Amino acid sequence: MQEWANQLCENRQFGSKMTDSKYFTTTKKGEIFELKAELNSDKKEKKKEAVKKVIASMTVGKDVSALFPDVVNCMQTDNLELKKLVYLYLMNYAKSQPDMAIMAVNTFVKDCEDPNPLIRALAVRTMGCIRVDKITEYLCEPLRKCLKDEDPYVRKTAAVCVAKLHDINAQLVEDQGFLDTLKDLISDSNPMVVANAVAALSEIAESHPNSNLMDLNPQTINKLLTALNECTEWGQIFILDCLANYTPRDDRESQSICERVTPRLSHANSAVVLSAVKVLMKFMEMLPKDLDYYGTLLKKLAPPLVTLLSAEPELQYVALRNINLIVQRRPEILKHEMKVFFVKYNDPIYVKLEKLDIMIRLASQANIAQVLAELKEYATEVDVDFVRKAVRAIGRCAIKVEQSAERCVSTLLDLIQTKVNYVVQEAIVVIKDIFRKYPNKYESVIATLCENLDSLDEPEARAAMIWIVGEYAERIDNADELLESFLEGFHDESTQVQLQLLTAIVKLFLKKPTETQELVQQVLSLATQDSDNPDLRDRGYIYWRLLSTDPVAAKEVVLAEKPLISEETDLIEPTLLEELICHIGTLASVYHKPPSAFVEGSRGVQHKRLPGSTESGESESPDTASAAAVSDAPPAVIPSQGDLLGDLLNLDLTPPTTTGPPPPASSGMQMGAMDLLGGGLDSLLGGDLGGSPAIGAGFGAPPAAMPASFSAPVSGGLDDLFDLGGGVGMPMGAYSAPKTVWLPALKAKGLEISGTFARRSGVIQMEMTLTNKAMSVMTDFAIQFNRNSFGLAPAGPLQVLTPLSPNQSIEVTLPLNTVGPVMKMEPLNNLQVAVKNNIDVFYFSCQYPISMLFVEDGKMERQVFLATWKDIPNDSEAQFQIKDCHLSSDAASNKLQGSNIFTIAKRTVDGQDMLYQSMKLTNGIWVLTEMRVQAGNPVYTVSLKCRAAEVSQWVFQSYEAVLKN
Repeated sequence: MQEWANQLCENRQFGSKMTDSKYFTTTKKGEIFELKAELNSDKKEKKKEAVKKVIASMTVGKDVSALFPDVVNCMQTDNLELKKLVYLYLMNYAKSQPDMAIMAVNTFVKDCEDPNPLIRALAVRTMGCIRVDKITEYLCEPLRKCLKDEDPYVRKTAAVCVAKLHDINAQLVEDQGFLDTLKDLISDSNPMVVANAVAALSEIAESHPNSNLMDLNPQTINKLLTALNECTEWGQIFILDCLANYTPRDDRESQSICERVTPRLSHANSAVVLSAVKVLMKFMEMLPKDLDYYGTLLKKLAPPLVTLLSAEPELQYVALRNINLIVQRRPEILKHEMKVFFVKYNDPIYVKLEKLDIMIRLASQANIAQVLAELKEYATEVDVDFVRKAVRAIGRCAIKVEQSAERCVSTLLDLIQTKVNYVVQEAIVVIKDIFRKYPNKYESVIATLCENLDSLDEPEARAAMIWIVGEYAERIDNADELLESFLEGFHDESTQVQLQLLTAIVKLFLKKPTETQELVQQVLSLATQDSDNPDLRDRGYIYWRLLSTDPVAAKEVVLAEKPLISEETDLIEPTLLEELICHIGTLASVYHKPPSAFVEGSRGVQHKRLPGSTESGESESPDTASAAAVSDAPPAVIPSQGDLLGDLLNLDLTPPTTTGPPPPASSGMQMGAMDLLGGGLDSLLGGDLGGSPAIGAGFGAPPAAMPASFSAPVSGGLDDLFDLGGGVGMPMGAYSAPKTVWLPALKAKGLEISGTFARRSGVIQMEMTLTNKAMSVMTDFAIQFNRNSFGLAPAGPLQVLTPLSPNQSIEVTLPLNTVGPVMKMEPLNNLQVAVKNNIDVFYFSCQYPISMLFVEDGKMERQVFLATWKDIPNDSEAQFQIKDCHLSSDAASNKLQGSNIFTIAKRTVDGQDMLYQSMKLTNGIWVLTEMRVQAGNPVYTVSLKCRAAEVSQWVFQSYEAVLKN
């Protein structure tokens, strides 16, 4: 659509001064018939007017494909304006009329040899835009000539055409040698040809990351830098982005490139400036910091970044997001530019918040007074979100710059005195962090904080205040009364507050045991017996057992000295920051996410890294050193002595003397089947792990006898149980079912939809074939889902980019996410779908396999698996049989891993392989299984445990589907 609009605008210079609106209005009947007559007129003017009307109709969405042969006949003309209009029509309708489009090929070939370079370029550009396989083979010869054309305008157009052709038919481009010709164009005398050749090669290299198309060497780099000075702004961006992918041989080459790129910093286009900053930030890594040029470069980088902040708000925001990354990597660049980031009254909120973030990053002893005065001013603004962030910023400054802490605390106390509710709450949250950073220094303010206890209504502020009361209970006379007041509405509080209250009361009890015994019993009872929250319950049991068995140990655990909190808790992780620096000026730098997190599709996304600094001399970088260490070290199957599993290995787990056959497997589905891991969990984990609040029970008791299923010779207990060396090999690809018809044509006025679901690279996809069995063209497709059990929803619009002609089929892939509205369906995996097109709205339902919802991080830690299996009640266990399955246990494990069903452990007992597996659904539900495979027996027994028992039968169906296909 954009291209039509551009072409129409271009055409105005050839046409009369009149407006073109007349072509968009008509009241005549039989319009197509009249246009046909006018297109075949002998008068050139009449013919041109008719083509303009056709283009106008096409632009507003009318179907004028019936006029295809008549419009193609108009190609034989010397009038450039008319030719452009016809080419525009061809681009739009060639895909739906490929046989007719062949008629135009001869004219294209002829136009590619026209004496006028504009017509030659127009012909090759149009042929590149017509994405029809039949035409591409005719395009090769004209394209080869245009790539070597004497006119640079034609050569630059042909360079881009190669990239378009590669997208349609990559093999053809390689066979015809166009890639080599494209590489030769990098040495072209015209800078715009060089820029377009770089753009085309970069585009092709992006879709084929391992092709090594952009073979950058010092000679090529020199040619690119020469062309850089004379390109248009977009050409400069292509070249700079290409330079950013080059790694210089040494610091001298790095300095030389930086010197030649630096002038781009003063460019008027902000995209050029950011691309130049990206190149300089990368190559600075190669420069020694004691070099004079390094200091000069730092000074040169600041002014262009500051200038970007005088643009309109949207550009400011993009600049600020990029500056945020630059400041984290090299704060010295902007350390003297603090005032630029002071907030203006008319800045939009998104700019204000971003400026505030950068101010804190740049805060230092030298400028802290200025920053605090500014932040205090912001805290009296009217915008609530901004005020909250400003108050938090004061606390972050106190933690970052120690010398300013006292001034920050007094500023926060002044703000608390304003009695503005949300200001008070934010102030209390940050004062808690200041107490953590500077213990025993500012506790005198606690009395002031306690005065505001009644006004706190936000969970975070209430939790912070409870932490303060619990931590400094010995200094607060009525600490027990304060905490008791929170306890009255315990079940109405958020989890965060409940957890904090539990810990605070236990702290209080350990400090004042005689006065608070009743209070601690009350909170432990509320947390363990009356709560459904597993986190709260577990913490309650731990405290209860600690207090009842060893109060001294409890004191050491609960009142242990806390580590000081770090200065910057919100810094981006260093390896991610390095990657984002390599993507400055792109969407990744605005999202602060790597491209792989939001770019979908077949194109390989390369992970970029900054080059190592030369300061380390001959020694290898920490990254490579650690990588080498990892690769040389043997895989640790048995954990070290220090961790939980290591300690458990020391337990005496010798098998009992009585042995017997394994329990018979029950057939069919049986809820509440026996625990297949039996009492073995008790002996493996050394005691009672949950359930009853009878404190201490199970800790002194001897381990239960091991069940028969664990009675095979075990050399070291857990050593064998979790021996993953037993052939759990490389996973296969994820299974996806063949397509089935979801919507028959009879029910949808000729539209037939067949499809399936797949999970590819962590993305759930709905793969459909749309077939038009009606007599009319179908357009304007859209799709919507009803509420469903797992919140499945389209992650974007249904991409049907061209009209669907009669008897035509089209393949469509719709990415899905799981953030839609949730409602339990019957059956659980039922999905109700509505599809709209220009004819009507159609409804159908389909069922998706639950395996599509198994996420990639569903592999449970081994000791967590054991504890969870034990914790899930036996009546939540279901048992199934898979018949006619002839895979070995290793093959089954590999196949299941392809669908994110992970094998945690494998054991062999009496010739029977036992696979212990875990998977996790998108909504966080875990499913644990034990699968028994006997060599030569085609029947597998699968036992599933899950807290949401209704999921079990659908998980079993996924097992069956994956293993049998």
